Amino acid sequence: MSGYQGKKNIPRITSDRLLIKGGKIVNDDQSFCADIYMEDGVIKQIGENLIVPGGVKTIDAHGRMLMPGGIDVHTRFQMPDRGMVSADDFYQGTKAALSGGTTMIIDHVVPEPGISLISSFEQWREWADSKSCCDYSLHVDITEWHKGIQEEMEALVKDHGVNSFLVYLAYKDIFQLTDAQVYEVFSVIRDLGAIAQVHAENGDIVAEEQRRILEQGITGPEGHVLSRPEEVEAEAVNRSVTVANQTNCPLYVTKVMSKSAADVIAQARKKGTVVYGEPITASLGTDGSHYWSKNWAKAAAFVTSPPLSPDPTTPDYLNSLLSCGDLQVTGSAHCPFNTAQRAVGKDDFSLIPEGVNGTEERMSIIWDKCVVTGKMDENQFVAVTSTNAAKIFNLYPRKGRIAVGSDADLVLWDPDMTKIISAKSHNSTVEYNIFEGTEVRGGPLVVISQGKIVLEEGNLHTTEGSGRYVARKPFPDYVYKRIKARSRLAELRGVPRGLYDGPVCEVSVTPKAMTPASSAKTSPAKQPNQPVRNLHQSGFSLSGAQVDDNIPRRNTQRIVAPPGGRANITSLG
Repeated sequence: MSGYQGKKNIPRITSDRLLIKGGKIVNDDQSFCADIYMEDGVIKQIGENLIVPGGVKTIDAHGRMLMPGGIDVHTRFQMPDRGMVSADDFYQGTKAALSGGTTMIIDHVVPEPGISLISSFEQWREWADSKSCCDYSLHVDITEWHKGIQEEMEALVKDHGVNSFLVYLAYKDIFQLTDAQVYEVFSVIRDLGAIAQVHAENGDIVAEEQRRILEQGITGPEGHVLSRPEEVEAEAVNRSVTVANQTNCPLYVTKVMSKSAADVIAQARKKGTVVYGEPITASLGTDGSHYWSKNWAKAAAFVTSPPLSPDPTTPDYLNSLLSCGDLQVTGSAHCPFNTAQRAVGKDDFSLIPEGVNGTEERMSIIWDKCVVTGKMDENQFVAVTSTNAAKIFNLYPRKGRIAVGSDADLVLWDPDMTKIISAKSHNSTVEYNIFEGTEVRGGPLVVISQGKIVLEEGNLHTTEGSGRYVARKPFPDYVYKRIKARSRLAELRGVPRGLYDGPVCEVSVTPKAMTPASSAKTSPAKQPNQPVRNLHQSGFSLSGAQVDDNIPRRNTQRIVAPPGGRANITSLG
């Protein structure tokens, strides 16, 4: 820790020792008044009348709340996109995070298809290690699927402290995986003890809708949301829940943007699925009506996927679900681009680089929308901004809790502070802020990262490159206790029965390649007439190509049992 000294012009305390007196300590499960003493970046003592060394800097926290620093579970700093890079790099991004009370971020590694996961991971590490001002960790996105990827995932879990991987159901012909591939990936993730994250949108439908809307001459940012109606998000969430259930893999849905997608998660949880939902600052704090703004640059600043819902009641609804526990964690998906970068899509909305701001505003917006309104108390606030994330991603109790031995990542929170969010005063480098003009109540007075004061009296004292990579172990208890119990229950057993020794019909199996491939665009009704299907013949070959594979299946078949037959396999009772 002593290697992370501040910049020369900031007066340093003789040692990294800090005493906070008189604050109300707020964890996810309880609040109590006590003093905290920290040294070398770790909380050493909590209680009253602490015996501490002389010459320690003391912060008076009377009448204020002291919380675990926020964990932003979803950032995309310095994100490459077609030769461009998102506007906020790891320095600017983590600086913005710290100014809002967030002391740890988890960013996404996005390997270009054809580039190995390990080398992409190392590239992100290099970027973040040199620039990040707060602790960070990395999710790894799976952008293609083959056997070599599985081996790399195993290495990332075993040797590099990664325990979460994201798959895309969207971005057709770029990142999108098929359902069968998602099934395989989820099975691997479960065996590795990691968390399966999903970007949930139906990429096939989005691609068709984009084409249709562009053909109608709609090229502006409103085309983005028109081509991605919210049922396209809800359908993909439902599909990923289904695959997660079949593979007994824990599921984590990133960027919950619409009511219907949130409802699918809430319903799945009520049925016992191990699934977590991550609304983001944008979906909790604003809506998609801005896509129709007459100002193209402003409308383009809201472009992200899934899009913000045009339904203005969505933020309040998502905040309610977050407050009652149906949604559990909050990220920002912070990935803004400046106007010149967005203008790559000035004549075609599908080319606008995607991403919004939100890492700086996240905690204040949730406090204002949820705690000030009485939807949640301060303990739930700590849970959704920090503790739940720490538990899901196996960072707890090092992160997400104020306890002896935990990291000294703390926020002194002022519930009465008011602020108007504006691009003029924010810490991002972009010209627009999607929350422009929003007044929020609640904000950080002092932020402590790694035991050092990084925000005090409105002044940031950040040190570029001081952030540490935090490795995460697999099989987090919070998630995997239930998964393990289910795997014991889910073992399939066949029915013990006698061998069938009756007559067996002869079948001729025609290889698939020899039958004319039916085009995806040909409707089943237009296909040439096929020979009548023999119902008894079809049931005995359980795998491989069938002679009638290209005949559309009917929903119901009435099967008449053959008379006689000595073995029980031929009787339908």
